Amino acid sequence: MDRTERIAALNDQLRRDRSRGKVVITRGIQALGHQAVLDVLAAVAAFSDFTPDNDPYAEHDCAVMNVGGHRMIWKIDYYDTDLNFASDDPANPAVTIRVLTIMLADEY
Repeated sequence: MDRTERIAALNDQLRRDRSRGKVVITRGIQALGHQAVLDVLAAVAAFSDFTPDNDPYAEHDCAVMNVGGHRMIWKIDYYDTDLNFASDDPANPAVTIRVLTIMLADEY
């Protein structure tokens, strides 16, 4: 598996089971209510429509989608283990903490 494939696999793992990283939702997502939050998390986990247009680096790190009539964005960023700086190597989970942020599009 090459570096990009490893990053994509780690990103997919975070989206699917929320392991090896942190998930943050914005106030806008939270305000939709408990069931909507569950629906959003399930939709992000199930997302697989990656194309060269929406995933130009093939890292599976961002998407815009509609869930329950709401346009939302999710994005994965890579930090060092202290969450202070960008990770030196996003392909290495020993030195990287992934943060998945989910927001309404109008919160961007």
